[in-house]
Amino acid sequence: MKPQDITAGKTSLWIFGYGSLVWKPDFRYKRSQVGYIQGYKRRFWHGDNFHRGNDELPGRVVTLIEDDDASTWGVAFEVTGTQVEESLKYLDVRETVCGGYITKMVEFFPQGENQSPVQALVYIATSDNPLYLGRASPAAIGAQIAVSSGKTGHNLEYLLRLAQFMRSSCPHVEDHHLYSIEQAALTRVYLLLATSTLYPLSHKGV
Repeated sequence: MKPQDITAGKTSLWIFGYGSLVWKPDFRYKRSQVGYIQGYKRRFWHGDNFHRGNDELPGRVVTLIEDDDASTWGVAFEVTGTQVEESLKYLDVRETVCGGYITKMVEFFPQGENQSPVQALVYIATSDNPLYLGRASPAAIGAQIAVSSGKTGHNLEYLLRLAQFMRSSCPHVEDHHLYSIEQAALTRVYLLLATSTLYPLSHKGV
């Protein structure tokens, strides 16, 4: 179902972001709120051959995997009036056409006391997507992220900005999957830098 079908006739909408949207929404909105959704876990199991990778070397970005015992923290953005149509038109290209994500409505729980949950639109890449890469070890995912880049930037930037958001906005949440991949990717980068220092290109073949 298209997001426009879900939101037909609505003058206000919440959009939940759990990946690059948390720091780079790139659409106009009325307000934003840090919080979480239940029943899903965030995983770097989706491939990206546009924003953070290419056809030869796809990057790794996050999607949501159903898990009754899990929750995922992120940011929800409220769009109103003309912002609803504008944001959906933009995200349709960014997330659906270029990313392969589908849309669902979920219950979003804002951070803080005396906050009522709201229905929010979320973009999810499922396993039947051609770009879906699936499960891999943190070391393998980190190594892939360390060497991938696309039209939006380096895959490592995506990973580090997401980790930075979690530490600054959700310091009480321990995201083992995210932080283990961050550590693996940084270790791989350090090794690549050390290798290039020890064996500079100008000395190859000498």
